[in-house]
Amino acid sequence: MPDDGAPSPGDDRPGSGPAGTLVGVLGGVGPLATVLFMERVVRLTDAARDQDHVDMAVLQHATVPDRTAFVLGRSADDPGPVLAADARRLAGLGADLLVLPCNTAHAFAGAVAAATPALLLTAVDAAVSAVCDTWTARFSGPRPEVVGLLATEGTIASGVYLDAFSAHGVKTLVPDVAGQAAVTALIYDGIKAGRGGDLTALAGVVADLRSRGAGAVVLGCTELSVAAEATPPDRLPGVVLVDALDELARATVLRAGRRLRPAG
Repeated sequence: MPDDGAPSPGDDRPGSGPAGTLVGVLGGVGPLATVLFMERVVRLTDAARDQDHVDMAVLQHATVPDRTAFVLGRSADDPGPVLAADARRLAGLGADLLVLPCNTAHAFAGAVAAATPALLLTAVDAAVSAVCDTWTARFSGPRPEVVGLLATEGTIASGVYLDAFSAHGVKTLVPDVAGQAAVTALIYDGIKAGRGGDLTALAGVVADLRSRGAGAVVLGCTELSVAAEATPPDRLPGVVLVDALDELARATVLRAGRRLRPAG
């Protein structure tokens, strides 16, 4: 469903949705990132009691076919129809707003959006809006004209970030082959495999993107958001990180008709 004119993701004004909006979370992709997304929504909501929080129905569908494998042609199992069916299940529970806390799954957003009349928010839309629409309200310094992207091979190959940023006149840089291998290892061998890890493993990749002109680095995979949660604050000094999961959580709070908790 197209945007209805409510505040952009990242805007601190309350959204247009009624406070009774039920948010349907297309979860499980991946499982730990979904749990972190829900926690972020709770912590970001300006609430003094239970009833001030966002109502959410979560479908933790971990067996959705691998998004990257399909995008890269390594699997014939199409996640699109599965995600669309999940959207219908959540809409059947009364969800007025659907959120997709998986960046690679944005490649299937069209199928999901067509499945129900509910508004769909994606991590990609939220992250791009944070850079291109509300940068000055959220971050220091001028809006970057070049961003670095840390994401799965599937997200990069699908071009969802590159196309979205290009439409706003922002150039997107991606890691070289060795750098992408390090990103993939952290996502799949670390976070998804339950072995943990933090962004320190990608310090060299981030440094390379910055040396090539990136004024900010987008965490375009929700597993990297999990890694960021475990990263000591002094490990990547001076790096402006735009966390797609965090931006989606902010957008969800606002679209559900709630207010963001004041910073600090």
